[in-house]
Amino acid sequence: MGRGRLLACCLLLAVLTGCAPGEPAAQRTDGEAAIPAERRIAITFDDGPRRETTERLLDGLAERGARATFFLIGKQIEGNEDLVERMRAEGHQIGSHTWNHVRLLGVTEETIRQEVGQTEAALESLLGGEDYWLRPPYGAVDAADEALIGVPMIKWSIDPRDWEKLDAAQVTEAVLEHAAPDQIILLHDIYPTSVDAALAIVEALQAEGYCFVTVEELLEASGIRPEAGVLYCSGEP
Repeated sequence: MGRGRLLACCLLLAVLTGCAPGEPAAQRTDGEAAIPAERRIAITFDDGPRRETTERLLDGLAERGARATFFLIGKQIEGNEDLVERMRAEGHQIGSHTWNHVRLLGVTEETIRQEVGQTEAALESLLGGEDYWLRPPYGAVDAADEALIGVPMIKWSIDPRDWEKLDAAQVTEAVLEHAAPDQIILLHDIYPTSVDAALAIVEALQAEGYCFVTVEELLEASGIRPEAGVLYCSGEP
């Protein structure tokens, strides 16, 4: 069966397995959902939080039992603190996307320290001190400046250009066409069409047996020990 028919068959799957669409059928004896080693995938969101869209996305992810990774713009945290705290409480990974979404190419060391450090400080103040991994805007940073980054950096392996398409069906199709185990999907939770696409993607891939994990969980499961200043594009060893 092609992926285009998967969503139409979710209800039939629920009847046959006794599970809601997207709910894992297999359970470990300790009650936690079994995660097939070959079917892990990470979905990530940039440029948030934004009240109107991020809240609906969190609702949808919770309903589907999917974890995600959010790379936040620091200046947008104020006024959305409850959404960030909810991300943490619901098991999502939280990272930095700089303070002002500044391209970290050809900028001064001081700009990098300020853009990254200010966002880290805001997250530490709200959630406590830990490593908040960085997604450099546009996925780029000068090689000479990588040593300035004190945390692992995350890019992506599947980019449907949702910000350009602004069409949920097209974005969903673009992701499903390239979906594979250990991949990192890039989306933006500031667009309603991207939220619609994200939830459709989760349902379709869960029906194929995929489990949505955080980027940190993806790398750990692949035996990768993330290093500060290193850019990772997928969970492939």
